[in-house]
Formats: sequence, C-alpha cells, structure tokens
Amino acid sequence: MAESAVEAWTLSRRGLLAAAATTLIAACGRNDEGNSGPSGPGARELVVGASLELTGVGRALGVLQERALKITADKLNESGVQVGNLRRSLRLVIRDNASEPRLAAQHATELATRENVHALVGGCLAETSLAIIPIAQQQQVPFISYAAADNLTVPLAQRTYIFKLTPDARDVARALAALIRSQGLEKVGLLAAAGAHGDSGVRALTAALRAVDVDLVRVTRLPEEENADFRPAARKVTGPDPEAVVVWGTAPFSGTAARALRQTGFEGRIFFDAGAVAEDTLSEANAAAVEGAYVVHPGSLGSSALTNTTTAGLDRRDFIYRYIHLHGSFSGFAPYASDSLRLVVNAARLGKSVDRGRLRAYLGTQITEGIAGAYSFAPIRHGGMEPDSLGVFTVVSGSWSRVS
Repeated sequence: MAESAVEAWTLSRRGLLAAAATTLIAACGRNDEGNSGPSGPGARELVVGASLELTGVGRALGVLQERALKITADKLNESGVQVGNLRRSLRLVIRDNASEPRLAAQHATELATRENVHALVGGCLAETSLAIIPIAQQQQVPFISYAAADNLTVPLAQRTYIFKLTPDARDVARALAALIRSQGLEKVGLLAAAGAHGDSGVRALTAALRAVDVDLVRVTRLPEEENADFRPAARKVTGPDPEAVVVWGTAPFSGTAARALRQTGFEGRIFFDAGAVAEDTLSEANAAAVEGAYVVHPGSLGSSALTNTTTAGLDRRDFIYRYIHLHGSFSGFAPYASDSLRLVVNAARLGKSVDRGRLRAYLGTQITEGIAGAYSFAPIRHGGMEPDSLGVFTVVSGSWSRVS
C-alpha cells in the first residue's frame, strides 16, 4: 500500500473513532464531582491501583512499569491534577502479583474494595490481566492492561471497563511479514509463548505470512517455565530448515529462545514481536544470540524520540531523561505505564470527576499521542496502539537501532 494511501486510511479510521467518541461524550451528562473512591482526607486524591509482576517470570517487564509509574506520578504531582474545582494529588497503590494470576485477581479485589481506587493498571502478562478483568468489570472500575493478547478487550460487551495499550497482534504480525518478505525470505518458523499472548501471535502471524506468500513451515510452543531447557523447542522449529525464526513471546523468554536457537546451530535470521523489548533481552548472556535480530515495536524505542518537539515529544523526552537519571538506561517497554497514568488523569480532567463510571466513559473517547505511541479509543474499540506508531528496529552492538 502506498504511503499516501496508508496516511489516508489512518486519518479516516481516526475520524470514525473520533465521531463515535464525540457521541459518547455528549451522553456523559452533567459535570459531576461524584467519587466512588475515598472520602474524607483522601477525597482530594486521584488514586490508581497497580498489580505488577515485580517478581516471578514477568519481573523483566513489571519492574519497568513500577519505575515508570513512580516517575510519572512524581511529575504530575509537581503541579497536581485539576479535576473540576479541585486540584488533586495522584496517589499510587502498588502490589506485587509475583506473576501469579490468582494473586493478581486478589489484588484487584482488594484495590477496588478496600483501597477504593479510582482506576486499575498493570498486568504485564496476559494471564494476570485476564485474571484482573472479571474483577474490574464486576466492581465497575476502569482497568488499563499492559499485556499483549487479542482477547483482553473483546467481546466488548463484556469488557466495558477494560482497555489495553500494547499494539494489536495483527498489526505487529503484518509489519513482521512485510519485513520478512522485503528481505527475500521464503521459509519461516515460529516459536510462540505458551498462553494467550502466544495464541494471538500464532493466529496473526499465520495470516500475515500467508498474505505475503511466505511459507510458515513450523509452529512450536515455548516452555512455560523460565528455567526450562529451550533447546528441544529450538531444534523442533528449525527441523524444516527455515531461513528465519520469529520468536513471539515476552522477556525473559525471548532472549532465552534466541540463545537456544544459536546453541542448536541455527544461523538464520531472528525476529521478535514487541514483547521482547526489555533489558533482559540485551543482557550479556543473550548479547551474541540477539545481535542482528529484528523487532517490531512502538517508535518510543528509538533515539529519535529525543528530537521531537511536539507536546507529546517533549513529554517523551522529559520522561526518558528522568528514567535514565534514576536507572542508568532506558527501556522502550517502560512508557506504557506512563501513558496509562496520563490517560487516567486526562479522563478525570475531561470528565471533571473521579467517578469510576465517568472515568471509563472519558477513557473510552481519548484519541491522543502518548509517550509510547498513538491511541484511538472509542466506544467500539478499547484496545491497541495505532499501527502507524510501530517501527522496525535491529540490534547493533547490543542496542536497538531503528531501521524504518
């Protein structure tokens, strides 16, 4: 598709979403300072609860989100959050779900009922997010997920309080398929994570490769345990002698899978989906295996984010500088948490209320440029970053470098 056609499609799509959003805003009714959250001294707060994978298999992603949440909360609290006639402070209540769905569900219940949070965020793994969703829906508290899976926000009738920020699997798969085709590769294997994230990748990449006449020669699932031996899966996927292997998973599994591929003698090209982007993937143990690998990820991963002078670009630059100052290096996955807080704050400002129902309504109408990328939420669409926010990156000397 020509670049002008892509731009026209994107503008048209956003226009339709904007029209749907305007309709819902008009239906939101009067200015309401109602608050289904805390009363008394805490009534001047906007309280956001987070269930994160600070330990367990998801820690490579969860720790990044905790850092980003704290950085962004500190930034927003420098001037406070204007909600109607009140200037509120933003308060975080963070829990470690240890990468366990059962514990994530327990956190969601406690945060919604005992802490009376106005919104929930978190769930870096699809399984922890899926455990939070029914609680958030039942308690009617908005939940913004950081996980990547197609079934987080659908069916929409049963997910009215649920939103997600990560790119849709089909958009990542189409970008990967186009990249693979452009390199003249004809036979590809797929190593997919166990669970909902891997399921989404299998479906999306199968369709995307078929559309560009690339043969998906074998699909193999990765082990569920972090300390498992990944070499049997690597040997199986490379049995038909593919020219490339796509690893569809999250850190730390992505880097481990790449290392296993090289250990079994595979010399072809390696491609990752966006879930691979974390410090662990580029660790010393994985460095040789991932050198030259490709990933499709939101453009926030690239250094060009530092030269953008739009409002979103300046916010992005400030966030990256603060992150590096505190933690020494920047991870492209971190901005999702920052965007989630900014989306909640924008919803409170627009709705002039911290009432959970109004927050949900105004979250569902935001068309905005975030730090990670662009979002177009509407009553008919609660998830997925805009596809034009995605870029292609490759590992050069242990760092991600933008290709396109």
